[in-house]
Amino acid sequence: MSPRKPAAARRPAAGLAAPLQANETLARVFAALGDPTRLRLVAVLCAGGTFSIAQLTANTAITRQAVTKHLNVLALAGVVRDTKAGRERLWQLDPVQIEQAKRTLETVGRQWESALGRLKAFAEAT
Repeated sequence: MSPRKPAAARRPAAGLAAPLQANETLARVFAALGDPTRLRLVAVLCAGGTFSIAQLTANTAITRQAVTKHLNVLALAGVVRDTKAGRERLWQLDPVQIEQAKRTLETVGRQWESALGRLKAFAEAT
């Protein structure tokens, strides 16, 4: 077994710290959106406005406690935010992280299209 590198040697270079942090943030967004219940909640919140837990659980079999836990996961990922209105918490979409995820997927899509184009050109040339 090789000796473990010192902590300083394991840290990313200064120029890489910001992109790595952005990737970690995006990973949290994609992980949060990977759950069907959370994805449904985001779809409801995309309608705009603010929603209470009671409104978000109306006509569903999911409990208020479960919805609250899912919303907290989405909030940690930066996808939703809440405000207090008396004893109630009102939830709304926070589109900043969703827009960043969308831009990332568009970039990856362009990269794939380019790679597939090069592969097609190579296959046709041989």
